[in-house]
Amino acid sequence: MNNADIFGYFAAILTTAAFLPQLIKTLKTKRADDVSLTTLIMFIIGVLSWIIYGYKISSTPILIANSITLILNLLILISKIYFSKTLIQR
Repeated sequence: MNNADIFGYFAAILTTAAFLPQLIKTLKTKRADDVSLTTLIMFIIGVLSWIIYGYKISSTPILIANSITLILNLLILISKIYFSKTLIQR
């Protein structure tokens, strides 16, 4: 592992962990009104692009971080859709 990989893993941990508070808040409150759907979809498309890029250049830090970030953001998106439908039905 070289110095660039160390920075890559460090950045991966920070940027991926940044979405945990939003996911936890969304699941606890069962609300995601404060999350912009447009921003979320654009971000997911960007993360998918990073995954493709990471694959093309064989970058493990980029692949791992963005795969986890994709999962977290998909969970936020699913929660946003589910909780908004649940509120509409009430």
